Amino acid sequence: MRIIAGSAKGRKLITPKNYDVRPTLDRVKESLFSMIQNYIADSVVVDLFAGTGNLGIEALSRGAKTAYFVDNNRKSIDMIEQNLIKTKLKENAVILKADIIIGIEKLRFKNIKADLIFADPPYVNENILLLLHKISDLVILSVDGLLILEHDKKYSIPTVVGNLVQWKKNEYGNTSITIFRLKEED
Repeated sequence: MRIIAGSAKGRKLITPKNYDVRPTLDRVKESLFSMIQNYIADSVVVDLFAGTGNLGIEALSRGAKTAYFVDNNRKSIDMIEQNLIKTKLKENAVILKADIIIGIEKLRFKNIKADLIFADPPYVNENILLLLHKISDLVILSVDGLLILEHDKKYSIPTVVGNLVQWKKNEYGNTSITIFRLKEED
């Protein structure tokens, strides 16, 4: 796994060896970032279920201002830290070791408004709707922001969840990327 573009282009990230993390594949990441490239410059990014930090680090490499990495696994937190040091992007990063819901609540408490939220939960996670509702309820997504959800394509995601509405959806093998925006005010 490597950084595809930007200041850390070509740098390989440290990846998991013996525990259950499923990093986003390079071909999926490349397609995703080509879809959202106009939203990255000077953005505030939140990488939920961060794992290796792959998505948030790619965004930082491409010009995001700040990235918040949220994961509750100590091994993942250590890996994210090592990858940020390796890519020389640590100064623009904040790592939160927390359950995802508690992490989202902490971000809201700090009044963080994310331009991009990456959520890549384990494919067996049955709480995706709870996650989407929590993001919607706490309004941590900026007005023009995007919530990018990576999930198993077999998992049916509603087109509207709270104040979030589906903007785009693409499939790559067993993986789906569903992108949400905030509903437009009438």
